[in-house]
Amino acid sequence: MTHRDATPSHGTSPDRTGHDRAEPRPPGTELGTDPDTERTERELRDALAALAGGVLPDPDAYRTARGEWLRRERRRRLVLTVLVAVVFTLATLIGLWVLNQAPSDPGVIFSGNGSPSADGPSLPRPQP
Repeated sequence: MTHRDATPSHGTSPDRTGHDRAEPRPPGTELGTDPDTERTERELRDALAALAGGVLPDPDAYRTARGEWLRRERRRRLVLTVLVAVVFTLATLIGLWVLNQAPSDPGVIFSGNGSPSADGPSLPRPQP
């Protein structure tokens, strides 16, 4: 026998709340068997059935809902297209502005002075 076998499972201990458990009801007095309760349930069931029977769906409900969904989808795509165009335009304008901020005088990239390598002249280039 292991410890697990000797230990009771959770929820199997006596009720410690101080409340006694409800006594079982005598036969014939279970919940829902009271004549007044049965009559009330039957009347509610009949009223809800009559109410549900009187509700008719709009014949164009699907077409209307589908039209609204398609309009939202078109609007979403249009907004996304405009947003992409605005972002692309702004990126292009910012790039052009940054390139325009470069100095207009030509910078010195290679002056031709000095040796291309530290240990001697470069190899001769073939002439075409």
